[in-house]
This record gives sequence, structure tokens and C-alpha cells, in this order.
Amino acid sequence: MTLHEYIQEHIIPRYRHFDKAHNRDHVMAVIERSHTLAVQYNAHADMCYAIAAYHDLGLCEGRERHHIVSGEILSNDTMLQRWFTPEQIVTMREAVEDHRASNSNAPRSLYGCIVAEADRLIDPQTTLRRTVQYGLKHLDTSDREEHYKRFCHHLQEKYAEGGYLRIWLPESDNKARLEELRSIIANQKQLRTLFDQIFNEEI
Repeated sequence: MTLHEYIQEHIIPRYRHFDKAHNRDHVMAVIERSHTLAVQYNAHADMCYAIAAYHDLGLCEGRERHHIVSGEILSNDTMLQRWFTPEQIVTMREAVEDHRASNSNAPRSLYGCIVAEADRLIDPQTTLRRTVQYGLKHLDTSDREEHYKRFCHHLQEKYAEGGYLRIWLPESDNKARLEELRSIIANQKQLRTLFDQIFNEEI
């Protein structure tokens, strides 16, 4: 069995239990973007592949510590010892731990920067939809205005000027996409129109 066969058969299927923002489509997109960045930065392709595949598995124990739990799952998976050295596995675990957007410190290695950037997926429409989807799953109300309030608060806190999201690889196309998203956030009329459209589609 190859690394790719193992991950496709035993790791990727675990994402079917997570919400729409962290499902199989999400992890496959992170894998694809990680590969692109690995080539660009001459990084170890298989390490980037595994890091991306494991990065959100800790959601099985909740969102708050999912990056830590994901790192533990990767580190404790003895199958990975077939393809990686102990030193590589330590680097991979640290990269998974460092991928979370709310981390205030820079990732400890290039591999952490790569998975963090790949996980951003700052496509404005996708980001707005994922924000609505998360609210619908976790906010215990059907009131549209409460959902809109939470939607705006999250976007301001994370993506707007002064938000906690950081771009760790300046060559990443996330920089231009973040500017586009910030322009939408700053336009309250456009933001409300997009929210109502997505909210209606999701309910």
C-alpha cells in the first residue's frame, strides 16, 4: 500500500462526519493547494500531502482544540512510520498544530506556513457561504437577524482590516483574494445582499 492509497482509503473518509465547511471537498481542496505551494517552495510533496490530509481530523473532538488533536492523531498513526522518519513526523505534527488561522504566532516551519495558507481558501464567495453554513449549524436560533449579526462579527474579527488572519506566504494568491473580501466586508449594502442570497439558499 502506498501513502496515497492509505490516506485516500482510511483518512479522507473521516471528513464525511464533519460540517459542510470541513467536509471531503474542503480537505481535497487543501491537499490540492498544498501541492501547488509545495512545488512553488520546493518542499517535500508527500509531507505536505499528509499534513493537509490530517489537518482537521481533530474536529472529531470539537473545534476549540482541533488543531492540537489533529496533530496528536497524525503523530500517533504508526502507519506513517512506513513513509516518514521520526523527525519528519515531528515537523508534520507541528505544522498541523500551527495551521489554525487564530494562532497569533507564525508557524514553526515552512510546512506549517504551507498548510495554513492552503487552509485559508480565501475565495470571497466560498468564505461567505462557509460563514453562513457554520452559523446555521451552531447558532441555536432561526432568527435571520441573529445569524446576520454573527456573520458580520465573524468576518470583522477574522478577515477585515485589523482581523486576526495572517498571510504567512506573501507569494500566495490569498493576499489578493483577502483584499477582495475586505472590499465586500466594507460595503454594508453588498454584504447584506450576499448574506440574504446565501442564507435563503442554505435554508
